[in-house]
Amino acid sequence: MAPAGDPTPRPPGAGAPSRLSRTRLSGGLGLRARVTAAFAIGALALSTLMAGITYFTARQNFLDERVSAAQRQAFANASLIATSLRSPGTQVNQLVASVDTVPGSRSVLRVRGQWYATSISVGQNAIPATERALVLSGTPASQLFSIGGTPQLVIGVPLPAVHAAFFEVFSLEELAGTLRALAFALAGAALVTTVAGAAVGRWASSRALRPLAGVTDAAVAIAGGELDTRVDAGGDADLEELAASFNRMTANLQDRIEREARFTSDVSHELRSPLTTLSATVSVLDAHRGELPPRARSALDLLDGDVRRFTRMVDDLLEISRLDSGSAELSLDDVDPGELVRRSVAATTAGSGDGRRHEPVPVEVSPGLEGVRLRVDKRRFERVMANLFENASLYAGGVSRVAVEPGVDGRPPDSGPPVPPSPPSSIRVVVEDRGPGIPAAERERLFERFYRGSRAGQRTANQGTGLGLSLVAEHVRLHGGRVSIEDNPGRGSRFVIELPLEPDGPRPGTANGSVGRAVGAVGSDAGA
Repeated sequence: MAPAGDPTPRPPGAGAPSRLSRTRLSGGLGLRARVTAAFAIGALALSTLMAGITYFTARQNFLDERVSAAQRQAFANASLIATSLRSPGTQVNQLVASVDTVPGSRSVLRVRGQWYATSISVGQNAIPATERALVLSGTPASQLFSIGGTPQLVIGVPLPAVHAAFFEVFSLEELAGTLRALAFALAGAALVTTVAGAAVGRWASSRALRPLAGVTDAAVAIAGGELDTRVDAGGDADLEELAASFNRMTANLQDRIEREARFTSDVSHELRSPLTTLSATVSVLDAHRGELPPRARSALDLLDGDVRRFTRMVDDLLEISRLDSGSAELSLDDVDPGELVRRSVAATTAGSGDGRRHEPVPVEVSPGLEGVRLRVDKRRFERVMANLFENASLYAGGVSRVAVEPGVDGRPPDSGPPVPPSPPSSIRVVVEDRGPGIPAAERERLFERFYRGSRAGQRTANQGTGLGLSLVAEHVRLHGGRVSIEDNPGRGSRFVIELPLEPDGPRPGTANGSVGRAVGAVGSDAGA
């Protein structure tokens, strides 16, 4: 059995510490996120560039058209004013007011040093000084400026023949509004393009990483014991080397494990013959123990204990070799969970194979399990209970409580009394002992082969083989369940076996659940 004690050497593959060589694949964001971000950033940069080019090109075109139209109108009005000023008796105020203007434009006229305007808000002082100076010097000019934050365009036309200068001011507020609307539209288009780029990147990364998903699924299956899982490149030349390397690695791993299992099995079988001879010899000597001196009888008792322990270890190694090789099979029966546990406990307390007897313990069955049926291999379940009882007897003063409870999906193991679902999806078999409990740091390792925790002490003839709890975990896993150790303050250790009522884990046929060769396609069409 596996106590909770000092660690002892373990065979390869049995949880022994080793130096691991790790290759860093990436850091920070995941590959899918990086590809998506790259597409999104690329789309944002491209759309921003195109939006900027579009905006400034459109702005320049709109402005050029507006300036050309304004110049045509200003020169036409200036020509009309020059003609009118040549006529005697022309009233300048009436002339300026009669100038044909478009909505939003205002006229300013300077005649022989006097200024006339069609708008109080736009007079000589509103026109930029540089514009005035240039036009008054005899050069036509145009200039952009603003009045109260509103963009304006002024066109100046000199009229030297009549000693005058004409200025027409055009409001560009409508053009500015058009450009603002265009900017918002382009920004929205850039945002939509960015989102579309991210979506395309997500899709492209999913397509590109689909082969890795196939490899991941295969690796998970192999980690679960399905060693005959292989991957297929799916006709993708870029993935053939990856698939071939992965399959070679898996084949080598499978071959190594099978060779180790065969070696363990062969050694165990070879040990059976001398052990049988030793057992027979011990039995003969025990039949004449009355003729032996006291020291010889003590030596015989020690030999008998060691032979029994060695025989149990050989049997355990044979069972483990069958589990590792995938040749273990389940013989399932529909049973009542409470009755199953009662019979298993009764068989265990009646006496183990080595003659050890355990104190009878009543079985508590929670309400709500009436009519519930469990598919289980009764022989293996009895072995599980026997190993738990033996572990408790050797290292924890025996079993103090056995209970059968409905399982609760999603409830933490130590969250208090279970609240059964309706109907329950699993059952929990709880075995508590009288020991001091097991440190949290040792609980996971306790199910490793040959592991001995801090309570093991020195090995004696009555000590377990170090394989019992690892066999418990394997038998439970074979049924699609799990075994764990929960907190039980002040009341010893609490071992909990949880078995699904409808097993969805490993199936009959192998210990690891592989019922055939599982092939995962990792090519470009995998999962389509």
